[in-house]
Amino acid sequence: MERFLTEYINRLRPHFRFPLVTAHEIASAFLAFKFGLYHNAVHECTQAISIIPDSEANAALKKALAIVRANAQNLENAQFASDSSVAFSENERTYVPIILPQEKIEDSGKLELDNALVLIYSVAVLTSPDDEEAMAEHRKFIIRLLNGYKKALKIS
Repeated sequence: MERFLTEYINRLRPHFRFPLVTAHEIASAFLAFKFGLYHNAVHECTQAISIIPDSEANAALKKALAIVRANAQNLENAQFASDSSVAFSENERTYVPIILPQEKIEDSGKLELDNALVLIYSVAVLTSPDDEEAMAEHRKFIIRLLNGYKKALKIS
């Protein structure tokens, strides 16, 4: 899955460039959620969404941040089921790593959240050199998350 992640990040490379402040907000949103700082994650996602300019690729990133924000709000309120009220559109799916046929999807809310986390992580890796070390520390988390889809993606 290491190669899968590297290829995915390289596929995103031409689509995302941000000023350092914006890139840091994106990385901070990921890190706050990952560390269970859900109130902070809601704030960071909201802040990042507000400063990311409009484009097709950025719409997918904004949606990823909205998905993480919705899940953070639920977790902050002790609601532990994945939030499936916010989802990627067909156009936005171009930018997500895990595309499964409908019959292979066991929990659509979890899939949306996992896709959102991998997308946000990958954009942070690409755009935020200030957070490079912190992102590197969480690469194994992303690999483990992707490993859960290895069979469904038919990756050996």
